[in-house]
Amino acid sequence: MKPVYMIVTSWCPHCKRARGILQDLLEENPAWKELSITIIDEENDKDQIKPFFNYYYVPTVYVGEDKSFEGVPSEDLLREALETAYNG
Repeated sequence: MKPVYMIVTSWCPHCKRARGILQDLLEENPAWKELSITIIDEENDKDQIKPFFNYYYVPTVYVGEDKSFEGVPSEDLLREALETAYNG
């Protein structure tokens, strides 16, 4: 399994949606709750963001060190990221 990192802000509507989709996917797939998922607040967690300098939009999701997607989230994109992390 690979760790999952989601970079968000408090004011971003797409981030709020991504967090909701993430929660729904974890409820649908209980095995994914074993994943290490870290939500990083871009504004308040500056030290945690340092390894992830290669992004422009939020939310941005990394699986391990690889960027999975950034910007407007979809259920399919998040599902693919979680599947990659779980099988990784």
